[in-house]
Amino acid sequence: MATDHIVGGDKGWTVDFNYTQWAQEPVFRVGDNLVFNYNPSFHNVFKVNGTLFQNCTFPAENEALSTGKDIILLKTEGRKWYVCGKADHCVSRQMKFVITVLAEGAPAPSSPSPPPSSDAHHVLSSVFGVVMATMVAIAAIFA
Repeated sequence: MATDHIVGGDKGWTVDFNYTQWAQEPVFRVGDNLVFNYNPSFHNVFKVNGTLFQNCTFPAENEALSTGKDIILLKTEGRKWYVCGKADHCVSRQMKFVITVLAEGAPAPSSPSPPPSSDAHHVLSSVFGVVMATMVAIAAIFA
């Protein structure tokens, strides 16, 4: 089932928002949509490659999405880069992000294993304590 990912959540596509952090939480899959909501007088959207992303450079202005309510269908797997091409928004105002799109139906990346529970720690401590007490008792007998 496809998901609509609202870029920036309630903030939308705007300056001084941490899109890198925002992009880490959702799982993006082929068939999902990225939804960009913004004021077209101040912003636009470019899909770029990794080099253009790093340098905050963009294709020709006529390649920008600029309706203020742009929807991008994620058609293929892999890395995808997006930037705002207005003023210094990409370079200085954090209006850029990268995502990794997974195959449709692919499992979400797994999270790291949780640390052992405190119950396991207590059991291990108790066993260690019993072994040490037994060794002390044996040593006392033969001393």
